[in-house]
Amino acid sequence: MDFDESPEEAAFRKEARSWLQTYAGSNEARAVARVTGEDEAAFVERARPWQALLAEHGWAGVTWPTSYGGRGGTPAEAAIFGEEAMGFGLPTGAFAVGVRMAGPTIITHGTDAQKARYLAPMLKGEELWCQLFSEPGAGSDLAGLSTRAVHNGDPAGGRGGGWVVNGQKVWTSGAHYSDFGILLARTDIDAPKHRGITYFLIDMRQPGIEIRPLRQITGASHFSEVFFTDAWVANDAILGEANAGWSVTMTTLAAERAFMGGHSSGPNLDDLLTLARDQGVTDDPRVRQGLAAAWSRKQIMGYLGMRVSTATSHGRAPGPEVSVLKLAAAWNMKGNAELALAIQGASGMLAGAAAPEAGRWQQHFLSAPSIRIAGGSDEIQRNVMGERVLGLPPDPRVDKTVPFRELSHGITR
Repeated sequence: MDFDESPEEAAFRKEARSWLQTYAGSNEARAVARVTGEDEAAFVERARPWQALLAEHGWAGVTWPTSYGGRGGTPAEAAIFGEEAMGFGLPTGAFAVGVRMAGPTIITHGTDAQKARYLAPMLKGEELWCQLFSEPGAGSDLAGLSTRAVHNGDPAGGRGGGWVVNGQKVWTSGAHYSDFGILLARTDIDAPKHRGITYFLIDMRQPGIEIRPLRQITGASHFSEVFFTDAWVANDAILGEANAGWSVTMTTLAAERAFMGGHSSGPNLDDLLTLARDQGVTDDPRVRQGLAAAWSRKQIMGYLGMRVSTATSHGRAPGPEVSVLKLAAAWNMKGNAELALAIQGASGMLAGAAAPEAGRWQQHFLSAPSIRIAGGSDEIQRNVMGERVLGLPPDPRVDKTVPFRELSHGITR
């Protein structure tokens, strides 16, 4: 593992820091940060100009090829820019599904026409994307999904040959303001569950798609359930090949776990120290013990990040270490959020304007459990680590070679 940056990486960090200080260090930039309780779609509209600015200067997609508007940089450079940008609070989260997940997948598996159509508007923030993977009966067992796409070559209504989609997705972030979605649908019920899935790029603005926001424990409605009733996907919107979408999916999931593991969410150590001083509890032995544990988690996260950065800087795709980093990030957010409320004492039971700092710590506490599920649950990450790192026997998978229609949750009609 490399503990020091190369001269090229150090120069890149200096360049990134200089640009951020020039363009993102103003009060105007910081004012774009989302206000607690603000409508998410309204925030996205305010954030679009900053995404466009990043794209204009080549910072929106650091690892994207220059031919698609990126910087042509390395994953290590992308991580460096993320570290530097973190302190400026750039409002880029709404664009992450597109730029950090759908974009790299299209670059890897897409046709020239798909790249020409989707990448530039995605990078500039002109078109937003959502991820249509999870279903009520297929979350951790994603390959058990039941949403169907049936081929229809009849050019009915002048739409040309394509696929008719019916089914339901759930926990879809930002569906209500997204223009397109990356959709997994079952296209062959006679194949085993991993082999009959196709990866589509679907227009979210068309008839036949109903989006119902889900009210979360935080009071926000970031997630939605999405219903498809004879929605349409053209043949040229398949990413990869029909019935071979699982390998394409692995590209997206690896990008998602790397993003979530490297994305700091919730109160960090500096925030906790400031809170403890403000609350006058820095001499409390239990608080001090909690802060020490938070410091230890921060060091662990740093070393795990170095391991991933080392792999990418040497041209290797990160392996199971991405699962380790994602798992650690989820538990770090949980531990920090719990400590923040403990520091507040009785005030930790308050919310909104009545709570310290307008209740932002309470929002982090309530949202922390979702991070342990999103991007692959803790249990999934531990399975990956057990099998691929520790060499433990894999879980029995008796349904792996069985045609999907014969499974108890499969489609029989």
